[in-house]
Amino acid sequence: MRLGKIKINHYINYLLIGVLTIVLGSITLAGGKFDNSLLFLLEKMGFNIILAVSLSLVVGFLGELSLGHAGFMCVGAYLGGKVAALLVPSLGNGLITFSIALLAGAAAAAICGVIIGIPALRLRGDYLAIVTLAFGEIVKSLFQNTSDESFGGTLGLETPRFDRNYLFIIAFVLVLITLAVVQNYIRSKHGRAVTAIRDNEIAARATGINVTKYKLLTFILSAAFAGVAGVLYSYSNYRVQSAKFGYNYSIEILVMVVLGGMGNINGSIIAAVLITWLNTWLPTKLTGDLAVLQNLLYALILIVIVIYNNAPGLKGFRDKYNFGALAKKLIMRKVDPSRINDDKAKWDVVPTKISMDEILSVDMKQQEVYTDRKRGGKD
Repeated sequence: MRLGKIKINHYINYLLIGVLTIVLGSITLAGGKFDNSLLFLLEKMGFNIILAVSLSLVVGFLGELSLGHAGFMCVGAYLGGKVAALLVPSLGNGLITFSIALLAGAAAAAICGVIIGIPALRLRGDYLAIVTLAFGEIVKSLFQNTSDESFGGTLGLETPRFDRNYLFIIAFVLVLITLAVVQNYIRSKHGRAVTAIRDNEIAARATGINVTKYKLLTFILSAAFAGVAGVLYSYSNYRVQSAKFGYNYSIEILVMVVLGGMGNINGSIIAAVLITWLNTWLPTKLTGDLAVLQNLLYALILIVIVIYNNAPGLKGFRDKYNFGALAKKLIMRKVDPSRINDDKAKWDVVPTKISMDEILSVDMKQQEVYTDRKRGGKD
């Protein structure tokens, strides 16, 4: 759908998240109070969306399987949280401290992306997945075995807690920044080079694309935003523990990307919101003896969604009842042909050098003469 030369589909995610941020932020600034559980859920949705969108760069657009995204988040959470803890006594727990911690966490994760990306991106497929998985487990073990004075060891790192009434607003603003950077990167010439590498690396290399450069650039950008999500996580919790950033969390982020559709940013956002809500809702509803059903029900819901997104027999249903089709039915009204009075393509409006009567009365005698001569020559 277009509005002038602007494609609304490219900016619908900005619009929805921006409106949500403005509405909820206005209520908060006006003195309204939300339940703490809702605020915590919104915070989790914020950094999970950032994680899903950033991982979609590598998995969806570059076409490489990475299982170490939680490791980059862990680096950002620990380094950003440590910087914040050191700066709070002198600068206070405000936006200045948060901004410095955010830059530190993103930079630390990006540096790790360079260190891991240079050797790892020479690998492909399962081998790259194993290397990135090993990186995540190594990072988790390193922080877990640090001293209590440095990063807290097994008990974790104590971090300053930002005001819960405002942190979700900052989280959604960072989501908008992430979307702006990622979407503009993908729609630029660099993004076209990345998708060309995904479609056929040999052909991309033959056309002069620097494959190593674009792989590394995409990997670093993805890691940096994972570090941003890590800093948000550290500010959302009073303590950062490395056990949170294990293999299972990397798989959870990957599931968000796969469920939303490979290379589909809007789908990754929806999947991140859905899975975050499920992970928060199921433990509250399934308690006691039913707690053992949490993982089972969670897995069944994911299986149903995967089948719905990929089953060939449901393709017609998906095409007919997807969000885009439903939006067009709601927004686009049927046009009555009898009301069209300004059709610039009508025959009586378009200036032509030859009238329609002349076109329809073409003399065919010359063709007949030519045919008779041809037949006479053969005879």
